[in-house]
Amino acid sequence: MKRSISVICGLLLLTVVAHAQEQQFANIGDLKLQHGGVIRNCRVGYRTFGTLNRDRSNVVVFPTWAGGTTEQLKGSIGPGKLIDSTSHFVVAIDALSNGVSSSPSNSRLQPRLRFPIFSLRDTVESQHELLTRVLKIDHVKAVVGISMGGMQTFQWIVSYPNFMDKAVPIVGSPRLAPYDLLLWSAQLEALKRDPNSARALDFAFGELLLTTPTDYNRRKTREEVFADLEKARNDTKRFNANDKIRQMQAMMSLDVARDFGAVKAKVLVVVARFDHVVTPGPATEFAKLIGAKLIELEGDCGHLATSCESRNLNEAVTDFLK
Repeated sequence: MKRSISVICGLLLLTVVAHAQEQQFANIGDLKLQHGGVIRNCRVGYRTFGTLNRDRSNVVVFPTWAGGTTEQLKGSIGPGKLIDSTSHFVVAIDALSNGVSSSPSNSRLQPRLRFPIFSLRDTVESQHELLTRVLKIDHVKAVVGISMGGMQTFQWIVSYPNFMDKAVPIVGSPRLAPYDLLLWSAQLEALKRDPNSARALDFAFGELLLTTPTDYNRRKTREEVFADLEKARNDTKRFNANDKIRQMQAMMSLDVARDFGAVKAKVLVVVARFDHVVTPGPATEFAKLIGAKLIELEGDCGHLATSCESRNLNEAVTDFLK
């Protein structure tokens, strides 16, 4: 009997490894939402990296940033990168409305803005369903996320305080500051008013908000600005306005104080001093409230400090996850 169980476990492990890094999907059925409504036939995209150890104690959950996909997370996974897949089994998960998991752009039953408004708490619920029901993982070593992934990490901390040993929200927020909400509201209004030019608008907002004037002017010429805007305007594959709208609404409604209780995980909070899209105040206050370790990235790349200062960031996260 014991031999049979060992063989079965070995086959399951080989199956997990065989599909590593490939896009996979989990059908979790109808997802009931926090404020009413349902995402019908909800599907969650994910990829796995590394090898799951025998006692399943090396799992790191890595949710996507706004508009991002698990394909894009590949660059942050591996030896010497943000999460080392030689020592961790990384489950990268596509957030709702990113165009891979259930979204306005791919839902047959609820297309476009018939797709219901959801929260980041709902997104975390979809990920919890994937991990526990599909992958049969009921505890993880850590949850790590960047930007909207960091926001999901804050939600994980309060929604499932016993689910992880450690958590690393990076340039995320437990709730957006007033300045952030004003900027995001303007972007959201622009997307709703003029969907035909949404690609160029979204690109321009991103270029303005993700970095600082000093960094942008150092990297770009006047000619490049107009060329980039024209390229974005004609890039029909770049993003879907309805997907963007629903994700922005989810981020703007986030407030983990509504679910706040005792934080059980060991937490490392990373903020960027000159971040103009997710200003660091709320995350800094949260870190102080729970006695978490806090790292402030000091460079002038704004929200993109995670790339500009990737070496120091990767080292800090690697040390924390040991």
